[in-house]
Amino acid sequence: MTRSKILSLQEATRHCLQAREGGKKIVLANGCFDLLHVGHIRYLEGARAMGDVLVVAVNSDESVRCLKDAGRPLLPETARAEIVAALECVDFVVLFPELTVEKVLQSLRPDVHAKGTDYTEESVPERELVKAYGGRVTIVGDPKKHSTRDLIRKILETKK
Repeated sequence: MTRSKILSLQEATRHCLQAREGGKKIVLANGCFDLLHVGHIRYLEGARAMGDVLVVAVNSDESVRCLKDAGRPLLPETARAEIVAALECVDFVVLFPELTVEKVLQSLRPDVHAKGTDYTEESVPERELVKAYGGRVTIVGDPKKHSTRDLIRKILETKK
């Protein structure tokens, strides 16, 4: 069941079109999800509350290597996608190789682009793109008190 929720961008676009035709509101969330923690769960549950269908775009291994610290990702993209897909609040997962989620947004055209609290609505890089096609940006989740980077540091300190 979990793996069947992992789709190509083309498949996800088709599913979103069908859902939208059925009157459903589409929400997109995105991230690396390298080491799943409570902040991720709260972000994704908050995103799901914004609509009827939650699609999560997960950064590919190559894009994580470009965006994060050395040694990342910890888990390969297929494992990260499967873990995110296993969450009840997630309807579909797509992997994306780009450094930004713009191509996914252009294809899916979600009603809502949900970002975490490390952003403001004004600082979301894709804000103008979302507004241009008639979507909206929203900030969800709890205050940024959790990070994979901090969790990795704590694990390494505990090991010493």
